[in-house]
Amino acid sequence: MKGVKKSLTEEYLYLDFSHQIEGCIFPLHTSAALFLLSYCDCKIFKVCLVLTRESTDVSLLKNVLSQDVEVQIISRQELPPIVQNCHLPAVVERPDTFCRAGLAVVLRHIIQKSYEADPSKTDILELLGFKKTCLKACAEVSQWTRLCELTIPLAVENFLQESSDQHPSIPTEILQLEKKLSEPVRVHNDDKLRRQKLKQQKAARVGPALAKGETKSKVHSQETPEELDPSSQSLELNVAFSKLTVQEEPAATNREPSHIRKAKASDLPPLEHVFAEGLYFTLTDIVLLPCIHQFLLIICKKLSEKLVEFPLLAAWYQRIQEVPKVKTAASQCGIHLFHLPESLAMSNEQHPDLNEAPALEEQNDPSFIGGPRPTMTKLMEKGIEVMFSPHPYPTWTLDWNSLPAAVSPKEGKMSSDRALRKQQQLNNLVYVVTNQAKPGDKIVDFCSGGGHVGIVLAHTLPLCQVILIENKELSLIRAKKRSDELGLSNVWFIQANMEYFTGMFNIGVALHACGVATDMVIELCIKTRASFVTCPCCYGFIQNTSKFNFPKSEQFKKTLSYKEHMILCRFADQTAVQLPPQRRLIGKQCMCLVDLDRARAAEERGYSVQVISMEPESCSPKNNMIVGVPV
Repeated sequence: MKGVKKSLTEEYLYLDFSHQIEGCIFPLHTSAALFLLSYCDCKIFKVCLVLTRESTDVSLLKNVLSQDVEVQIISRQELPPIVQNCHLPAVVERPDTFCRAGLAVVLRHIIQKSYEADPSKTDILELLGFKKTCLKACAEVSQWTRLCELTIPLAVENFLQESSDQHPSIPTEILQLEKKLSEPVRVHNDDKLRRQKLKQQKAARVGPALAKGETKSKVHSQETPEELDPSSQSLELNVAFSKLTVQEEPAATNREPSHIRKAKASDLPPLEHVFAEGLYFTLTDIVLLPCIHQFLLIICKKLSEKLVEFPLLAAWYQRIQEVPKVKTAASQCGIHLFHLPESLAMSNEQHPDLNEAPALEEQNDPSFIGGPRPTMTKLMEKGIEVMFSPHPYPTWTLDWNSLPAAVSPKEGKMSSDRALRKQQQLNNLVYVVTNQAKPGDKIVDFCSGGGHVGIVLAHTLPLCQVILIENKELSLIRAKKRSDELGLSNVWFIQANMEYFTGMFNIGVALHACGVATDMVIELCIKTRASFVTCPCCYGFIQNTSKFNFPKSEQFKKTLSYKEHMILCRFADQTAVQLPPQRRLIGKQCMCLVDLDRARAAEERGYSVQVISMEPESCSPKNNMIVGVPV
């Protein structure tokens, strides 16, 4: 029986492989994953390198793969069907119905499984950072995740391709990272540590500027952290390396002197970066190491005069090598870390391209008037009014009493009132989807959570394939458990940010996708010419991103500025039942206008779109439904 159990939970890790340079396997996402496996000494996964092109030379792989990792070379066509719908890297549990995709999700999973296999490896779990949130936020929401997970690896790959040119241009993303490392560190015990630093500086009779130089000077030392004299290190290095050597963080045994306790927060010295996210070595450093290693290799070989422009990156790269296990893990993957030239001078030069991109909103718009009423009046003058399409069948309901218990939201941990409202929400979405679906269709439940929508659809449409996509692991595991109880065989589960789903599908559905997540769902549907049924939420979180600018439709753009549109979004969230009726009414009208802009934008791209109010309206304060069908 043990053998059977093992085979059921066997996990395969699929990584892209295009080529290798200087010991690194490309794409760089693959190098980061292999480096983490080596650092964690993880042998749980069966690793498959997926050839990105048939002519890929695999003969040199022996030199860059750890001898401890058994690797299989396969073609894209040999991937399990669920993985063929996702960006790599991806991890699949056998049988092939549960997939994790995207670099951050996969690396976080490797860490979790390594720790579960050996709970004594607490240092591995520490890679997930404070509250275990390192690289957890999706790239569309978090600029930091986007920079580390997507743009830096891609920018370095492009830089390496250009490095054969006489003067390759330095990637903007690398300049952004250098700037990020110059910003003060924020940690949960920030005030306490900054007071300790002030005490250290006063005791040593040095000013902040000298202390700063002292921190940087350690980066060229070839001593291990255990050999460094703690009294000569900066407070940041003491704190960082005490964590790495599994000791307690330095803490003052006596109460701080009065002048330290009473110092104003504005007078406290800032904490400086030891590692990418601050004081502690995390998953972010693991992701960045192969990228920065390759970047600095080229800089030292071909553009050595540029090295002075990256003092903080250089300091970080040297400091990383002092972390226990890093050098060994890197060399096992064929990444041979090197010491930068000793003569590296510190530069205080400010790079013009380090400035943040200017805000997209207008700073001095003379026509701007605050509040929702002037904005709504402006739209009315252009013929844009609050208008809902009629509900196709306001009284329709699933026969919840005849359905298996695991189908109902009442199975979850929610009150009976909330479960009833959830059933009412599902009635609206399920009616629209079931009236569009045909046998053999693929239906994707985006931001699926615990599977309230997807599981009902899979049960009521057994001839359709239903795919649940959610980036929160525990929610998806709960959904799979419910699906297993029901014996459903037409459901796939994908833990990923939705932009990593690349498959074709017929209908996309999303219940209460927050902020721009609704816009991401609609965009993915339009790209595949799929119908969409979305119920938006958290209008106040809507803002311009790397992919979307608001307003979205040409009709609204001609009338409203970004600021005015944001006014609508902020007031659209004022629909809670405890608010005065008049305010709720304005909130509902603002909700409709924001969704009409989304509808018009989809219509401009060849869709027939309706904005419908769910029935009964009391089923949710966020009770709009946007239904789109390709024309």
